[in-house]
Amino acid sequence: MTTSQDVVVSEMGIGAGGAAMPGSGATGLFACRSAAGAMSMRQTYLDLAAAAARSASCTWVEAMRASSPTRSRAGAAASDVDELTAWMRKHPSALGKFEQIAAASKGKKIVMFLDYDGTLSPIVANPDAAYMSDAMRAAVRDVAKHFPTAIVSGRCRDKVYNFVGLSELYYAGSHGMDIKGPSSNPESVLCQPASEFLPVIDEVYKLLVEKTKSTPGANVENNKFCLSVHFRCVDEKRWNFLAEQVKAVIKDYPMLKLTQGRKVFELRPSIMWDKGKALEFLLESLGFANSSDVLPVYIGDDRTDEDAFKVLRERGQGVGILVTKSAKETSASFSLQDPGEVMEFLLRLVEWSRISRSSPSPSPSMLRPRV
Repeated sequence: MTTSQDVVVSEMGIGAGGAAMPGSGATGLFACRSAAGAMSMRQTYLDLAAAAARSASCTWVEAMRASSPTRSRAGAAASDVDELTAWMRKHPSALGKFEQIAAASKGKKIVMFLDYDGTLSPIVANPDAAYMSDAMRAAVRDVAKHFPTAIVSGRCRDKVYNFVGLSELYYAGSHGMDIKGPSSNPESVLCQPASEFLPVIDEVYKLLVEKTKSTPGANVENNKFCLSVHFRCVDEKRWNFLAEQVKAVIKDYPMLKLTQGRKVFELRPSIMWDKGKALEFLLESLGFANSSDVLPVYIGDDRTDEDAFKVLRERGQGVGILVTKSAKETSASFSLQDPGEVMEFLLRLVEWSRISRSSPSPSPSMLRPRV
């Protein structure tokens, strides 16, 4: 999708130029009958190509800004506040609507899906320092005691496992292209649909590291089945230069696709697999492929989580929760502002589950919001 939070780089941005070539369907524009006409045609093409290049550069920078909103709303214009208020009516707080969510789970098995960065841990300048708090880890551990729980991240599976450190969870790394079940289960599920791309991923990683080392603050991360080029610490004046560096590398690798997230470029295999497919695979592995007795709950903050939110909407079954402080186009039904609210939601869910087990017909209103 192409939204303020899900910015897919246009083909014009990736290609060397955007103007039509003679014979490409623009024959009326480039038709000529003489040498003078040919010169005119050539100049017209050069002018269009230059304009396209300028447009592509603008598109890239605008896309980078759109996918990387500022985290503080201090000094926000009244129109922005009004926009957020209207957005919140469509995507209300999952905490404020907790009773509605709990009621929807009556008679169903909840399965939890959690993104990592920006959801369980705060967004930080150094992606290698995105540690979750001990309190959040305890909350996730409690959730996993009550419901099957999966971490679905763009990170390398091993890396996100090291961050979380809970062996009882399912882990889907590399945007769902590397899935493994709880380590305590000898028959644990394993899914790696992009294994054949490993050699090219490693090759492109080395090229990107070399190509971007002249851009201060750029950080290339190898997530095994995908690559991330972080520009959170890059001066905004150099964003376009970094984009051109990335384009220069990926143009020779059509088997990879390029998208953007929150201050990050993502390079992934061009296969029909994403976080939504990972959600479906895990539900099937758990025996809920076509079941009406399951309520998937997916919480995430990034554009790549939209693939999972779409799956829930298409199924007409499940709860999508976007973590954000700003209005964004989304397929999620509810929202939470930050990891702190995510932890609060998880704790309330655990408390509700405990009450459910001790009471034949528990009322969600029995829960009191934590302060």
